[in-house]
Amino acid sequence: MKNLVAELLLRLAEKEEASKELVVQIEALEIVLTAMLRQLDAEQHHQIASAIKNAMPPAAPVAESADAVLLRNYIEKLLKYPRQ
Repeated sequence: MKNLVAELLLRLAEKEEASKELVVQIEALEIVLTAMLRQLDAEQHHQIASAIKNAMPPAAPVAESADAVLLRNYIEKLLKYPRQ
């Protein structure tokens, strides 16, 4: 039983470490993207925002999953209010 608990704790620690690494990667990408967006003029920014909107699957209010809503909202946030 002790071995099982120890193994489960070890696996949990490994997953937590992998999760932390993913968070750091996402934050790095957000910083790079923000820096790139700030270099664009208004027309280029609008073209990119439109292309992203067109690339997203059409929103079906009832059928759209919570994950899709989160993704859509975060993309909108990044495009409208880039990280300071």
